[in-house]
Amino acid sequence: MRLIIVDGLDAVGKDTHAKLIYKRYKNRGEKVIIRSHPTTDNFFGRKAKKALTGEGKIDKLLASIYYMLDVLRSVKKYYKPDNPGTLIMVRYLIGTAYLPERLAKNGYKFFENFVPTSDYMFFLDALPEELVKRVEMREQKEIFETHEELVKVRKKALILVKNWNIIDTSHSIEDTFTKIENILDKLDKQI
Repeated sequence: MRLIIVDGLDAVGKDTHAKLIYKRYKNRGEKVIIRSHPTTDNFFGRKAKKALTGEGKIDKLLASIYYMLDVLRSVKKYYKPDNPGTLIMVRYLIGTAYLPERLAKNGYKFFENFVPTSDYMFFLDALPEELVKRVEMREQKEIFETHEELVKVRKKALILVKNWNIIDTSHSIEDTFTKIENILDKLDKQI
């Protein structure tokens, strides 16, 4: 099973690009599953979504914990290494960057031991100023979608993803996806 991770900060384009990756492999006739966290099909995902619209420090912590439990549930249910096809996980390990700074790095290392990783790990990146503009177009903001939070989380995330494929999404969707596809083409040739 090809495991593709699409991660990044809020409003960076994770779901948009995950759907384009989905179409790429689906159009080739492959079986493709996409899981975007937090999900609404289980207790942990619903609790994470609810906490994301909260206001206090406890909501931030609960959102991160429930989110990680939602990811672990998806891995257990959908990741079958011997099965053909592609599993795309949106919002995966970088949820640990939303934890307080003293916990983020250790949380990442801890969960990295429990979830599968691959060469197909993409961290979509953009400057917080750009992300705030995108968030302002939304009806409802989440707890981490302020400039201050985006700056803090991005700083932690960029330390965690040093071995990932880092893609700048400040350009058009088409240009960004071309960069992603070039990496996918190289990786696909290796399997």
